[in-house]
Amino acid sequence: MAFLRRDSLVTRQLLRLVLLHTAWEVGSAQVRYSVPEESKHGTFVGRLAQDLGLEMAELVSRMFRMVSSGRRDYFEVNLQNGVLFVNSRLDREELCGQSPLCAIDLEVIVDKPLRIFHVEVEIQDINDNAPVFPVNEKYLSIAESRLPDSRFPLEGASDADIGTSSLLTYKLSPSEHFTLNVKSNDANKKSLLLVLKKPLDREETPVYRLLLTATDGGKPELTGTVQLVITVLDVNDNAPVFNQSVYKTRLFENAANGTLVIKLNATDLDEGSNKDVSYICSSFVPPTGGDMFSVDPNTGEVRVKNRLDFEEINVYDIQVEAKDKGNPPLSGHCNIELEVLDVNDNAPELAVTSLSLPVPEDAPPGTVVALISVSDRDSADNGKVTCSIPPNLPFRLVSTFKNYHSLVLAETVDRERVSEYKIVVTARDEGAPSLSASSSILVAISDVNDNAPAFPRPVYTVFVRENNPPGAHLLTVSASDPDLRENAFVSYSVVERSVGEQPLSSYISVHSESGHIYALQPLDYEELQVLQFQVSARDAGLPSLCGNVTVQLFVLDANDNAPAVSPAGSVRGSPGPELVPLSAGAGHVVGKIRAVDADSGYNAWLRYEVQEPGAAGPFRVGVCSGEISTTRALEEADGPSLRLVILVKDHGEPSLSATATVSLSLVESPQAVKWDSRPRGGSEGPLVDMNVSLMIAICSVSGLFVLVIVVYVGLRCHPGPEVMCGPGKATVVGGSEGPLVDMNVSLMIAICSVSGVFVLVIVVYVGLRCHPGPEVMCGPEKATVVCASEVGSWSYSQRQSRNLCVGQGTAKNDLMVFSPNFPNSAENGEKENQQVMASNVYGTVSELLLHLQNTCNFCVTEHNFSKYASRVWMWILKFCMVFLILNYLYFPHKYGVYVAKVLGMELFLLAEWL
Repeated sequence: MAFLRRDSLVTRQLLRLVLLHTAWEVGSAQVRYSVPEESKHGTFVGRLAQDLGLEMAELVSRMFRMVSSGRRDYFEVNLQNGVLFVNSRLDREELCGQSPLCAIDLEVIVDKPLRIFHVEVEIQDINDNAPVFPVNEKYLSIAESRLPDSRFPLEGASDADIGTSSLLTYKLSPSEHFTLNVKSNDANKKSLLLVLKKPLDREETPVYRLLLTATDGGKPELTGTVQLVITVLDVNDNAPVFNQSVYKTRLFENAANGTLVIKLNATDLDEGSNKDVSYICSSFVPPTGGDMFSVDPNTGEVRVKNRLDFEEINVYDIQVEAKDKGNPPLSGHCNIELEVLDVNDNAPELAVTSLSLPVPEDAPPGTVVALISVSDRDSADNGKVTCSIPPNLPFRLVSTFKNYHSLVLAETVDRERVSEYKIVVTARDEGAPSLSASSSILVAISDVNDNAPAFPRPVYTVFVRENNPPGAHLLTVSASDPDLRENAFVSYSVVERSVGEQPLSSYISVHSESGHIYALQPLDYEELQVLQFQVSARDAGLPSLCGNVTVQLFVLDANDNAPAVSPAGSVRGSPGPELVPLSAGAGHVVGKIRAVDADSGYNAWLRYEVQEPGAAGPFRVGVCSGEISTTRALEEADGPSLRLVILVKDHGEPSLSATATVSLSLVESPQAVKWDSRPRGGSEGPLVDMNVSLMIAICSVSGLFVLVIVVYVGLRCHPGPEVMCGPGKATVVGGSEGPLVDMNVSLMIAICSVSGVFVLVIVVYVGLRCHPGPEVMCGPEKATVVCASEVGSWSYSQRQSRNLCVGQGTAKNDLMVFSPNFPNSAENGEKENQQVMASNVYGTVSELLLHLQNTCNFCVTEHNFSKYASRVWMWILKFCMVFLILNYLYFPHKYGVYVAKVLGMELFLLAEWL
């Protein structure tokens, strides 16, 4: 019967193990192996690379590595064949103790791309531990008066193995007085009872020696023995008896020393000293319980005497013996089953097992930064751990396997904004009160080349005077790049293009590191006024990024060109001295010196004077016009001929000059002076046609402007129930708008007056300009006014005088024509920057006003004009300048500049005519 009962227990244990194994398999890792304990070094475990689907040749290149959760590396992987093998001795009892399932978790990590595999290796138990009794000899005292079937508890053996290897069977050596009785409780624990079969006789056998053998269920079977030494005592026939044989109690693990566990009570029916009972703890399971508890021998109180730890031992089995003081003493026994309850006394533990640092700032979301494992030795809710990181960080935690978490990138990062993150990972259990632990991870962000160099402003403007030395420093450009190292190293270069027929690199160069821009050759204002180019800043990243900035280089004029004097015009049209009739009166124009200066502005404003005033005789030269005329009536005493040296100077700093020699011959007969009436310049037809077209266009615009003003005034003064307009002033009925209407009407009248004056001046000028040229005569014969269109500018540079009238008339017949400087290349034409055009127009206006002032001064000093009349004419011309500015504001493009220059040319002519 006992044999059948033992087989049923074994079958039930095996079934439980099978069910537990199946449940473990369902919740196991991706790859699971098993290996028996005590396997030798190099024992084959499994083909790990093949089972994970990895190529053997990629293990090294993908940085195949394995991380163990323990402190020792029990396993290794051969990178040549991908085989997982045992690296060091495996002792299941040392690793897992009495846990039914013992497994080692491994993390396999490969890069390119980063992948994580979870591997679980189960350590299978083998029967390597024999049953062990607490002592080698057990001493028992049994009174000879004990009746048959008396039972005496024995302490069983323990086996460190699990499963069938820990199932023990007991056997007692043959004896006619004693037998062994084995009982199993609810916890599948066996209790041993030594049963007396027949009465003892101390006089026959005072001592019995029996051998108790424990055999486990492993293959092969291992055994352990204990020697039972039984001493037969004399009569004390009543032993103490406890009120119950088994006491069950619970105690929290944080119980303080001295805490009462239970109070036992045993009674003895004897009297006297045989009735007095004392208590002792006879055995503990596990044996370390003797250090944890103590029993008062007199009261039977069991108290805690050392700190309990649920995580180490959660159940204690204490055997207490109550012994009387008879002779011999008798004893009774009971068991205390103490369950230790868990409290939340262990904080979670954090471990960072793998870091992938630094993180590139262009890493995509989902990139794994670190692997974090957490653990808590407590149980139930006290052992449930949640991990968290602070909010507002571009990272998040992802639970991967059991108590493993991955710190991954949640969103893109920018190193230029935040270069590193200090992430505090907090692990908190669900106990009451909860405990937590934290660990800091410093995540550095590595730089990538995602920022192009940037200049502080879009356009650099520099003014350079011409004739600069080669290699002169012009300016310095600087670009910044917020990246790091080579990604922030900026080099500069010029964006190559053509300037006319020459490359840009022949004019300027830029230092690749400093950004200094140098002139490679002297700049000439007469050839190049504005040089616009782009400088590129490129970093050294891969791929490199660049940014551009526009540089506008304005060349300033220097007085580097002396006036060039062309030969004085002969009245005969052939070389030789000028013939002057003796009958010429004061103010008679003899000829004109023509000079041109290639410079601009004051550097091209020429002044004419006789080099030796004492030798000029009755002749003088116009300071601004260069006309040679008589100061008085000629006399024979003035000589038959005269030689004048004319000095032509500009107004530059320093001033440059040139001289022209004019030979004059005095003749008695005026008929001897032959005038050449043929045109000397070019056909004036195209110029007159162009001027007439421009005048018609200007008059049309002015007329349209006046018409719009009249219509506007008419609409404002439209008759209504409250406003009446008549020939006089407008009357506002029933309101206070009279001053406003008067002001508007006055404004309109003023605008119309200015426009009318402007149109009148233009009409008078056109009438004079369009007068038949071939009919203009000076002197005794007809003199032809010859006009040629030459390329000029707003300054006096390249100004060409082509008309010369010499005669006895009193009118001034000399006119100078300024033609617009038309664009001669695409670079100076359609691609011309609007800012440069504005600069040219405003420069033109400034030079024009200066010329008007000089003209008025000249009229006062040379022609005895009154200052009042001269200023009136100057203000009329200044009103005309307003139209030039309005024209540019309404047409800010090439056409507007062209019209402004043409109008300016005509105003110059009008100023010369005045």
